[in-house]
Amino acid sequence: MRQLDWLHRWTGGLIGLVLAVLGLSGTVLLHRDAWIMLPHAHDTQVADNAAVVGALEAIMADPHSRPGSVLFATQSLGLNRLTYADGSGAYTDQSGAVVSRWDSVWGRPELFLFDLHHHLLAGDTGEWLIGLAGLCGLFFVLSGLVLWWRTRRTFRFRLLPSRLTRPAILWHHRDMGVVLAPLLLLTIFTGTSMIFRPVAALVLGPSAPATIGAALKAPESAPTPLADQPDWRQIVRTARQHFPDAEIRLISLPKQDGGPITMRMKQPEEWLPNGRTTLWFAADTGRLIEARNALLLPSQVQWFNTFYPLHAAKVGGLPYRLVMTLVGLALTLLGSLTVWTFWFRRRPSTCHAESRRPVTVE
Repeated sequence: MRQLDWLHRWTGGLIGLVLAVLGLSGTVLLHRDAWIMLPHAHDTQVADNAAVVGALEAIMADPHSRPGSVLFATQSLGLNRLTYADGSGAYTDQSGAVVSRWDSVWGRPELFLFDLHHHLLAGDTGEWLIGLAGLCGLFFVLSGLVLWWRTRRTFRFRLLPSRLTRPAILWHHRDMGVVLAPLLLLTIFTGTSMIFRPVAALVLGPSAPATIGAALKAPESAPTPLADQPDWRQIVRTARQHFPDAEIRLISLPKQDGGPITMRMKQPEEWLPNGRTTLWFAADTGRLIEARNALLLPSQVQWFNTFYPLHAAKVGGLPYRLVMTLVGLALTLLGSLTVWTFWFRRRPSTCHAESRRPVTVE
């Protein structure tokens, strides 16, 4: 047990600050659509064929300045978001008129926070670090539950430490951690699984990573050049014929020469905010290559598709979003106070004595 306690303390001391950054940035992002203050940001969503086609034709009119993808407006945000290959982007209203532009993620606070939360502003390296922090976070919560069991009779829940002293912070850390452990596990597990897909096998079974990879892989097709003016009307009409009740969420142009145009749609039964119902169209003629119904995907893939909505509170409405806000703030508090007490509040003369106490859970 002493070795577990040592590992728990050192894990928190080393990774607590990363978890705190993820908790705080994630909490702010939960309410992103509410604090984007731009013209037309709170317009009512218009998702009929004419509106979608009109916006696409306006956005894609110039073949030399087309974005790589268009994310369409939602019920909570009335702006389309354009993303370009060089990292720049823009918001447009639902007619396709540009409202705001930026040259990098530093140009918009919500994009900066998103990149901080997903990549620590360090690209793939930051994403790997977040994944490792998530694995440590899972160990942190599970080992904390084991260590708490020894002192369960002294449990007393507090939202904040009674005093900013090392013993008070440790008691608060221990008892708040055990109360929120199920939600912390849910948040950390779903986030880590989206980065390190093999982690999903812990819940979905050993075959899950391969099944998920196959289901999300684009179909093979003969390379075709991208037309100067794709027939967006025909593409949208074909998509609606296959999934009449679905909402068009995302259009992506080929990332490589010869690739297909990709469309993602969201059916009413799907939890993912951008859906996983996907259609691929030939880049030259707009001919449908394949339509993949998310509701007919293997059960492991459908369960995996619930991870992001649960992680980012995209289901459950305001009540669940408030619950996840509490979890994010708690993770921020637990992570930051852990680092503070581990590195800055430890008194050398009492370190050995305190290490013997059963409540030293950081």
